[in-house]
Amino acid sequence: MEIKLIKEKIEQYDKIIIHRHQHPDPDALGSQKSLTLSIKKTFPNKQVLMAGESVGDLDWLSHMDNVNQNDYKNALVIVVDTANVPRISGENFDKGNFLIKIDHHPDNDQYGNLRFVDDEASSCSEIMYDLLTQWKFVIDKQVANAIYAGIVGDTGRFMYDATSSHTFEVASELLNLGVDLPKINQKLSEVTLQQAKLQSSVYDYLTIDKSGAAWAIITQENLKKLDVTMEQAHAVVSSPGRLKGVVSWIIAVEKKIPETGFRIHYRSKGPIINTLAMNHDGGGHPLASGANAKDEEEVKQIINELIQAVKDFK
Repeated sequence: MEIKLIKEKIEQYDKIIIHRHQHPDPDALGSQKSLTLSIKKTFPNKQVLMAGESVGDLDWLSHMDNVNQNDYKNALVIVVDTANVPRISGENFDKGNFLIKIDHHPDNDQYGNLRFVDDEASSCSEIMYDLLTQWKFVIDKQVANAIYAGIVGDTGRFMYDATSSHTFEVASELLNLGVDLPKINQKLSEVTLQQAKLQSSVYDYLTIDKSGAAWAIITQENLKKLDVTMEQAHAVVSSPGRLKGVVSWIIAVEKKIPETGFRIHYRSKGPIINTLAMNHDGGGHPLASGANAKDEEEVKQIINELIQAVKDFK
């Protein structure tokens, strides 16, 4: 029912603005871009804009439009791949006529006038393929590239638990559409020399508790020494997971002035951590989430919660 209603809303509005979450990953950008391109190609007379902060070193995948408050007048707003309101990137998402949420995270924050959430999907990009196919919207090579990048990014190249037989079926259909497989995979693997040095250095900052919980705190001073931005620090988030004995971990990255506090990256091999993230202005997947800490004391609290979660899991 929701699928049909969302299609009807898209058909109804001449102006559509599509948002995604802060600190975007390939799935956020892939689902946002694929929906935008498909609507534009299916309905050439509609104005479709992508809203949100800078995409950082994922600019090979997508660029945002210049969207201001006046654009939201009589507009349909769609937010993709974003579990809760505090994580929505871009202002004025609530200033349109109608708000739709399309997501694959647990639906703990039921915002919007209309929602479609499938938390069993590997990625929001996989959902986007299914929706566009059912709606009979255009899926050409450009749209397929965006969807494929999102799926590969959120499944860790088809390695994570959420990867299903349907995920491979979708990937197969995308390949038939001519996706740039080598180029996309190369871009997703690519890091700068500075990021590579940070990947090596993260083990110097890492503390591993006897429970199997681990954490690393990366300060702005650390980043400046290696000439790495806060956005580029995402390249180190998976590194502790390669270590034997590490069960769950966080990477805390200090924010750049004028912001204060830390951006928290949660990852896990078993213990559920998105419920922990929700306690700290965050959320996400059961085994991969993001949150925020206002200061070092809150980081310590997050570490203690993580240790307890790993102990409870064992």
